Amino acid sequence: MVTGSGQAFPAGRSQQEYWDGFYGPRAGDNRWTRAVFLGAGCGRRHTAVDPTVEDISGWSTGERMARYLAEALPLAAAAAGDALDGAGLAAGDLGLLAVVSCTGYTTPGLDIRLAELLGADPSLQRLLIGHMGCYAALPGLGAVSDAVVARGRPALLVCVEVASLHVQPPSADMEQTVAHALFSDGAAAVVVEPGGGAGGPASGLEVIDVVARTDVATADHMRWDITDLGFRMGLSRRVPDVLARHVGPLVDDLLVRNGLGRGDVDGWAVHPGGPRILDVVEEQLGLGPGALDPSRRVLAEHGNCSSATVLVVLEELRRAAPLAPGEAVVALAFGPGLTLYGVLLKAV
Repeated sequence: MVTGSGQAFPAGRSQQEYWDGFYGPRAGDNRWTRAVFLGAGCGRRHTAVDPTVEDISGWSTGERMARYLAEALPLAAAAAGDALDGAGLAAGDLGLLAVVSCTGYTTPGLDIRLAELLGADPSLQRLLIGHMGCYAALPGLGAVSDAVVARGRPALLVCVEVASLHVQPPSADMEQTVAHALFSDGAAAVVVEPGGGAGGPASGLEVIDVVARTDVATADHMRWDITDLGFRMGLSRRVPDVLARHVGPLVDDLLVRNGLGRGDVDGWAVHPGGPRILDVVEEQLGLGPGALDPSRRVLAEHGNCSSATVLVVLEELRRAAPLAPGEAVVALAFGPGLTLYGVLLKAV
């Protein structure tokens, strides 16, 4: 059961400030690129490396990876600390720490350094989930939930991404304009405990089931290409079309095998990969007005923080309309592969 959550973001700017202060002049500042950038649904984003202050577009991948640890670790620690506090636990109570990230490499891993910074016991078991992209929080949540059930000890899942490290050299390429317009930095964490948590019965979300679907024929539609100048994002305009084919059957599979239908879902926590992604999910699932408002607010206020985002949406959903015991939530996220993941949760 999810009993605590936390999130952390670096400083941010408005989308207009990012365009005027960096991306616009470098993308040609024509009406097409401007419309795409400013129409991405992001009113504000967060960047640990602010491109209007520090241009790293010419940095080598090695230089960017050296910076990754310095930026990712404090964000991860802040989100993890809040999640532990929310659950009323200390790092020494954990049986497992799982860290998710796709925006950097470091060895010893971020998981080792985070465990040390939190003051965890040296015997703490760790899991590092790397480079699955925007959907990775959901298989991570499934893995830590299984571990909690199997071993009877709490686990902490931390997702941290620093996409601002991968700003690319000046280009009017539309895929790069979209990537630069959407992605943001941040961390989100959840504590998962067995039963009602350390203090007995407690308000939380029980993880009921997890489903996945990968369309390998469209694997090239969403990708990270590792170059000498950081990680270059590839985003095909055909991604929403692929998602439209699969999201309905995926959700129905998840619900039907648990004796539910779409009308039984009380909340939807959908990864906001972009405005069109949210429109497609809304259309294909036949959702009513406002069903995806939490996702749209997170996109507007924080941008797309890759793996961390769906956990931020889940918390936004809970804050906006507290769930009553027994109410069901479906979390959905999408990423490279092209892969869809869904998780069914129930309020307790």
